[in-house]
Amino acid sequence: MDTLNQLMQGFGTAFTLVNLLWALFGCALGTAVGVLPGIGPATTVAMLLPITAKVDITASMIFFAGIYYGAMYGGSTTSILLNTPGETASMVTAMEGNKMAKNGRAGSALATAAIGSFVAGTIATIVVTLFAPVVAEYAVRLGPPEYFLLMVLAFTTVSAVLGKSTVRGLTALFIGLAVGLVGMDQISGQPRYTGGVPELLDGIEIVLVAVGLFAVAEVLHAVLFEGKVVESQNRFSKVHMTARDWKRSIPAWLRGTAIGTPFGCIPAGGTEIPTFLSYATEKKLAKGEDKAEFGTKGAIEGVAGPEAANNATVTAALIPLLTLGIPTSNTTAILLGAFQNYGIQPGPQLFTSSAGLVWALIASLYIGNVMLLVLNLPLVGLWVKLLKIPKPQLYAGILIFATVGAYGMRQSAFDVFLLYAIGVIGVVMRRFDFPTAPVVVGMILGPLAEAQMRNALSIGEGKWTVFVERPLSIFLLIVIASILILPRLLKRRAAKA
Repeated sequence: MDTLNQLMQGFGTAFTLVNLLWALFGCALGTAVGVLPGIGPATTVAMLLPITAKVDITASMIFFAGIYYGAMYGGSTTSILLNTPGETASMVTAMEGNKMAKNGRAGSALATAAIGSFVAGTIATIVVTLFAPVVAEYAVRLGPPEYFLLMVLAFTTVSAVLGKSTVRGLTALFIGLAVGLVGMDQISGQPRYTGGVPELLDGIEIVLVAVGLFAVAEVLHAVLFEGKVVESQNRFSKVHMTARDWKRSIPAWLRGTAIGTPFGCIPAGGTEIPTFLSYATEKKLAKGEDKAEFGTKGAIEGVAGPEAANNATVTAALIPLLTLGIPTSNTTAILLGAFQNYGIQPGPQLFTSSAGLVWALIASLYIGNVMLLVLNLPLVGLWVKLLKIPKPQLYAGILIFATVGAYGMRQSAFDVFLLYAIGVIGVVMRRFDFPTAPVVVGMILGPLAEAQMRNALSIGEGKWTVFVERPLSIFLLIVIASILILPRLLKRRAAKA
């Protein structure tokens, strides 16, 4: 009952006119941005971080949450109509959705994506409501050794799962950890790695790194290397589903939700695995005429299942973010930076120290899901028109927005130069296939991990054995080793077979 009472209080906060408008604005903007190929939620949230610095924190978090799940849905529109996924999470949707569009069934594909997103998002939000407080309650009992190893687990999973190469992922992580060390030492107060530059004494702003790596790097890469890509748009049909489409979609939505939710709850990173798993499951379970549509005419289950898995994963990912302070994707890493910008550190204490904010945020997820359904079904035609915005004007607008935002934080020209230097590094990372998420995660969690490691060693009187003295610590070490070793063993066995 306590959870229900707090949720009702959260609805009371979220239902104020100002917060409802921020939620609506976030959902609309997130969907609009998700429709634009290559401009995903991480880029948008990073770009808007400096602008909302003066906004009330509850309204700001509700706004970012709206962008977060709005953009995840928006990516399905461009995947289905243009075969151009705006996010990696939409890659699987494009496989069957675009074939449906080419066969004149774009409306059915868009409808099942919208309704599937609503069903999965709502179920996953119920899971967040029920289990996030429980996780937070148990997480309070963790000591510095367990916290340090949890952060090492986050480093490992994000580095190993996001990106094609573990070595590249770990290299990106170490870049982030190094950037996080710049500034004053937390304990001794000595300047570290500042090179005598006064502007670096306070460290490098997470907002600068996020905007540089995502927004600026995205634009520079597109301008320098991608050139002009002309896509043919498939004919657009009325958004509706037949009785047979409903019959095939409902089980797929539920199966996709069941696959995606656990992946969001554990700090394993990314939506690629659950969406591909969902697609493989639907393909395996399909029979007869339905099975024949996979890869040919386009099977509606191949859109319904992965879209549900995608939305369930991104919603459930708020559990490790809010209760443990561990981000599992680009966007949650930047959301963590947004919390820290307001002086709030997500973790077990968040549900007691900032209960009003957390429950208003969770309540806004329910509201946002309804808003998305209302927005997306009637307004798909409007979102499709956004695809016609010329790329030069779009990219120029993003660069202007990013530059003004970076300068506005401290009115420092140094920050602008640093922003573009980080952007160039981001372009180099993209060219050589280095993932950017580990950089942000390393930069945010690095100083926290360092503090927990020092605390743990103080408790253990300088002995490293403090990390293997408690059962949970040993379990976490085994999990970390498994993540690094098992994929290689399985790959080697597959190569021999």
